Amino acid sequence: MSNSSSSISQFLLLPFADTGELQLLHFCLFLGIYLAALLGNGLIIITIACDHRLHNPMYFFLLNLSLTDLGCISTTVPKSMANSLWNPSAISYTGCVAQLFFFVFLIITEYFVLTVMAYDRYVAICHPLHYGTLLGSRACVHMAAAAWASGFLNAVLHTANTFSLPLCHGNAVDQFFCEIPQVLKLSCLVSYLRVTGVIVVGGYLAFGCFVFIVVSYVQIFRAVLRIPSQQGQHKAFSTCLPHLAMVSLFVSTGIFTYLKPPSISSLLLDLELAFLYSVFPPAVNPLFYSMRNHELKDAVWKLITGCLSSNKLRISKPI
Repeated sequence: MSNSSSSISQFLLLPFADTGELQLLHFCLFLGIYLAALLGNGLIIITIACDHRLHNPMYFFLLNLSLTDLGCISTTVPKSMANSLWNPSAISYTGCVAQLFFFVFLIITEYFVLTVMAYDRYVAICHPLHYGTLLGSRACVHMAAAAWASGFLNAVLHTANTFSLPLCHGNAVDQFFCEIPQVLKLSCLVSYLRVTGVIVVGGYLAFGCFVFIVVSYVQIFRAVLRIPSQQGQHKAFSTCLPHLAMVSLFVSTGIFTYLKPPSISSLLLDLELAFLYSVFPPAVNPLFYSMRNHELKDAVWKLITGCLSSNKLRISKPI
């Protein structure tokens, strides 16, 4: 590592606002979003873990998705909230490395989990008679483990390559968290070419998952349109729409963030895109899945009412 890199002890993150009132508004907004994500994803995780009726592949992968959502939003939002109360918005060098590693680890794992969930919906709708065979408990655990392991290996590779580069352009990161494209902007142009191979490999991997999801949904739509009853079609579509909405949001914002031309890049646009793919999905995923899934909604409501009833019994019980 060059002297310019080793001399950097901290990075300056981009604040959402430059006045005290707007910074307080940013803190309150992110606090509300973070609490909503914690509550929604926490309820889904606890409900799926405790309700034996939800112990099937679809909900097992949804539990993994909620875990990645919780981890992803917890990696970026709390630090951004803390920085909104202090000036300047700084993060230590080690903290930046850790934040980038965990964010890449969780965001890539989430993408792989979404890919596996597309396969789950494909098997459930196109090959329902073989669902139990193709997606047994052992197969589900293996696919989930492969998603987490792939995310970890990709995070190690991208983090090591990003921070092995000498930094020649200061320590101001044009983002509210340590993001690969923004950290790479601080590196020397000659050294930046060293990571091209890693980026290309990651791009091919992401594109392969995207093609798999598209092909799966083409087969799903063809199978659903062959269902004779309109009620059966609606039921099949209702299990796919939340997943399809999340994949569309995740992929579109991710592709635009990492592949957009430099000529249309701006601080405001980069902030908005980062918010859309890193903060927004963890907060709305629980809402999307519970709104379209009556079984999950009923299980969550049963868990909440059960907890409230038990608390009332404790309070009313004489000492």
